[in-house]
Amino acid sequence: MPLSPIDWIILILYFLISAGISVLYIRKARRSVSDFFLGARAMPWWLGGLSLAATTFAVDTPLAVTELTRSQGIAGNWLWWNMLLGGTLTTFFFARLWHRANILTDIELIALRYSGKAVIFLRGIKAFYFGFLINLLILAWVNLAMASVLEGGLGLAPPQALGGVAFLMIFTALYTLFSGLGGVMANDALQFVLAMVGSILLAYYVLKDPAIGGIENLVQKLNSSGVLNFFPTLSTENLVLEPVAQLSWGAFIAYMVVQWWASWYPGAEPGGGGYVAQRIMATPNEQQAWASALLFQFLHYAIRPWPWILVALATLILYPNAGAEEAKKTFVYAMRDYLPAGALGLMLVAFFSAYMSTISTHLNWGSSYIVNDLIAPWIANKPLSERQLLRIGQWLTIGMGVLSLLITPLLSSLKEAWMLVIESGAGIGLVLIARWYWWRVNVWSEIVAMIVPPLCYLLRQGIATLYFGGNNTLPFWLQFPTAFFATVAITTGAWVLVTFLTPVTSPKQLQEFYSKVQPLGFWGPFSHHLLREEIKILVQLFATYIMASLWLYTWVLGIGYLLLGFYTQLSYCLVLWLISGIALGLLFSKVEKKILQRQAKAKG
Repeated sequence: MPLSPIDWIILILYFLISAGISVLYIRKARRSVSDFFLGARAMPWWLGGLSLAATTFAVDTPLAVTELTRSQGIAGNWLWWNMLLGGTLTTFFFARLWHRANILTDIELIALRYSGKAVIFLRGIKAFYFGFLINLLILAWVNLAMASVLEGGLGLAPPQALGGVAFLMIFTALYTLFSGLGGVMANDALQFVLAMVGSILLAYYVLKDPAIGGIENLVQKLNSSGVLNFFPTLSTENLVLEPVAQLSWGAFIAYMVVQWWASWYPGAEPGGGGYVAQRIMATPNEQQAWASALLFQFLHYAIRPWPWILVALATLILYPNAGAEEAKKTFVYAMRDYLPAGALGLMLVAFFSAYMSTISTHLNWGSSYIVNDLIAPWIANKPLSERQLLRIGQWLTIGMGVLSLLITPLLSSLKEAWMLVIESGAGIGLVLIARWYWWRVNVWSEIVAMIVPPLCYLLRQGIATLYFGGNNTLPFWLQFPTAFFATVAITTGAWVLVTFLTPVTSPKQLQEFYSKVQPLGFWGPFSHHLLREEIKILVQLFATYIMASLWLYTWVLGIGYLLLGFYTQLSYCLVLWLISGIALGLLFSKVEKKILQRQAKAKG
């Protein structure tokens, strides 16, 4: 679909404003490595929350939500809605701790928390694996998604689409190079707003089309199909327009009970980590640290997905014959077929914003790992100056962007590698949580937790290929969620066993870590506090976490019920929202007071 003059004006204005924002942060980003990678630790909480919401608004996210909703109905979104439980855990249990650690990257925690020769090995391996290999794979994946949007939305040929992606990548890499995290976060805030405006506009124009006739008609046409169920159902009734596989209770339980704390996934690491920890550590104090994390959960889960879900539901009627391979592309088809001039330009800006916010974060965050956790520790005998490390970080920003463009055309052959990445995170979550709350966890605990999941995955794939031909009729113990539960159990058992079989972390190291971070939990040999007092605060903090999770879920479900006109369910949500909100306020004020008293006692 050709762009109109108004579309071009909108696009040009967007790039000019984005460049202007970056110019404002150039001088601040040049002062030190900390300024470049953490925005001088002076980023306000609201900017941190908006930045994280923009970063996770990747260009492929609305396409993935469309595919989930078309194949499993609204309930299929519990595949990622379950991660709210992990995000809220990060908000109340870990945001303060990340901020107190006063480190540059989350991987640097390894050097602060553990001792022994294996520390530099684990730190370097994680920096290379996550900061380079996984980061490049994610960047290339997002490049490919952006190319598919340009092909489907504008009708560009694949070479032209890749050329467009190359322009966006270079533009983003340059403003990331010059402005550092401060410029990235400021651009993120604008990009999130524009991305949401574009998504809402698309939902508006799609729903007003005569083929849909508004939300009421949409609900009437789909209500008997099961696709509008918010929770799993035992019904086997299929959608009249296209068969929809209902989300099983087994999968739902796996998501809600185990996956959110047991699995590592970029942007949803148990206990925080990655660019989530980066944004938390970029805030000026502990209160703003947890506030930024809480705002992120609200925007990410409650506000952002509903325009996409509405569009996805509409595509079931607008494109009933789209097969499984085309499911996610129907979102782009709707953009191409139903947006008028001007609105199309805004929607393209929304996709560009989603792409650029994700790319800029991954370039800056990945570079921070390589500089701070791979290069600096290995040359400790001949340390580089701040300016030299800063220059390396800037060159890495450009280098990773260019390299991701080169591997993007090969990505279709890397799907198995991506599956390995996802499966390799199963089971590692508990050790990432326990290292903050149990003094006995050591460097070998974390090493084993990293090694066992990919071995389980490779073993499972080998058995499936050798004995069952890798087909879809695998026995239940090789399928999700049974295989997932097994990997989590094996991984947890392995790292706990190794914890007791290997030497403890140096008492001096543990004492320094405890004195600096002041974690709650089981730190008996090093704690200045009574265990019963620690447990009491933990119980109250856990109750606060439960109420916060319930309150946030009432937002997620309540907005959906309101939009679709399910007013009976909405009334139940409002009651739960009120009860959980009041309980959250009372519990949080109480536990906040105790945490501040505990800190004052430790300092005294």
